[in-house]
Amino acid sequence: MMNRRKFTTAAIAAAVIGGLATTSIAAAAPSPVQITNVSYDPTRELYEAINPVFAARWKAKTGQTVTFRMSHGGSGAQSRAIIDGLDADVATLALAYDIDVISDKAHLLSPNWQRALPSNSSPYTSTIVFLVRKGNPHNIHDWGDLVKPGVQVITPNPKTSGGARWNFLAAWAYGRKVGHSDAAARIYVQNLYSHVPVLDSGARGSTNTFVGRGIGDVLLAWENEAYLAVDKLGRDKFDIVVPSISVLAEPPVAVVSANANRHGNAQVAAAYLQFLYSREGQQIIARNYYRPRDRQVLAQARTQFPRLNLVTVDHDFGGWRRAQKTFFDDGGVFDQIASQ
Repeated sequence: MMNRRKFTTAAIAAAVIGGLATTSIAAAAPSPVQITNVSYDPTRELYEAINPVFAARWKAKTGQTVTFRMSHGGSGAQSRAIIDGLDADVATLALAYDIDVISDKAHLLSPNWQRALPSNSSPYTSTIVFLVRKGNPHNIHDWGDLVKPGVQVITPNPKTSGGARWNFLAAWAYGRKVGHSDAAARIYVQNLYSHVPVLDSGARGSTNTFVGRGIGDVLLAWENEAYLAVDKLGRDKFDIVVPSISVLAEPPVAVVSANANRHGNAQVAAAYLQFLYSREGQQIIARNYYRPRDRQVLAQARTQFPRLNLVTVDHDFGGWRRAQKTFFDDGGVFDQIASQ
């Protein structure tokens, strides 16, 4: 009888201890999370490369499984979609104004969001180059060649596309440089848009128009888009032309903190964007033809990024808020040009 009681007590104790151990193990395993990354058109391949690497690193560090829901489109359209309720945890858009307006109108993140990460929350840069058909049959070498008779130029709509706004400002900088005034720049840009047969809503749409549909003689392209087109379709189909002047494009990233806090994934969302600045993240960025911020990684990839004269939005256009109001808001310079 005594032995049976000891056995029963021991069995109960083992069961309790086992149950506590099971509970402890279950408590130690964080619940899976999903991050919704609302991004601009040409970043599909970049985040296809970034996401699984970050997920593996985060899993090894915390035990937590991270999955991603990606949304791509024209940067301006994506910004408006977030304001209208697209439930982004992070916004990785083409220009700072498109994140500013999310803060201004929807109050989903701090007005000081650019201070959260280095380099004004822009982990990489890019610029605007020309993609032409192999052999460059129209002898396009600089912006002035885009307005020669018979040349068709493909560029997206600045009202919906961040890349298109960079294109516009790069063209304006050229017109101002050769004409020595904003009045001359306006004449040049108006002439340029008279050579544009179709305005797609985003940069990837314009790439598809030029590459897939065969429309146009030259594509005004993000540098990474141009290299991607050459890599995917072969160097026997397209050439890249680097103009005499272009613009320093600084695509920013930000945690949409109101949404991320509500979803309970603010910590992992912040770590995800911080990963972009890591040595490993910067190497992935360089392999996808964005210009990394890390000086060592940039030096290693220097041969793939040509040197060119770059204007900046802050120095040459008074910052994005001023540039947006002047050129791209309703009734601005682009609307005036488009209506003529």
